[in-house]
Amino acid sequence: MGLDIRWPIGLMFSIVGLLLAGYGLFTGGEIYKCSLGININLIWGGVLLVFGAIMLTLAKIGSGKAPEGKE
Repeated sequence: MGLDIRWPIGLMFSIVGLLLAGYGLFTGGEIYKCSLGININLIWGGVLLVFGAIMLTLAKIGSGKAPEGKE
């Protein structure tokens, strides 16, 4: 079977991470007063982006040719 679940998971987390990190970059510091000035959107956007990149990397590595007899 040619379905590798890491591709869609990696794409989904990368896209959501980019959106969240972008929102954290372009929003003012006024909305972060209630969170002690911590830009949590930027932090978690980065975390999601890194996880998505790891999943995409693992999917690319795993998409190599299967060993003989394991197809």
